[in-house]
Amino acid sequence: QVQLVESGGGLVQAGGSLRLSCAASGSIFYVNVMGWYRQAPGKQRELVADITRGGTTNYADSAKGRFTISRDNAKNTVYLQMNSLKPEDTAVYYCMSTITTITRQVYWGQGTQVTVSS
Repeated sequence: QVQLVESGGGLVQAGGSLRLSCAASGSIFYVNVMGWYRQAPGKQRELVADITRGGTTNYADSAKGRFTISRDNAKNTVYLQMNSLKPEDTAVYYCMSTITTITRQVYWGQGTQVTVSS
């Protein structure tokens, strides 16, 4: 059984910052890619950023220059530092990870709400 537990969401004014965290736990053999997606009301879930175990990062254009993804492999934890937040960043943010237990699967967290007020 694998769980991804997110924390760090909340309400912030435009221009402010938030840091999201997501920790993977359970019978884990190997954690490969970890990342963050978001889903705003009435929109499809979209990639924000992801990072490989080796540290290679990938960002959506909307996140470049404002968000930074990082991870701690020893803790199976991924972080998303979000700066210069805009109202259009308001969404539920989901942690995602490709994890090998007996088999390799994609796992999702329960989501954390980020609300940016103007």
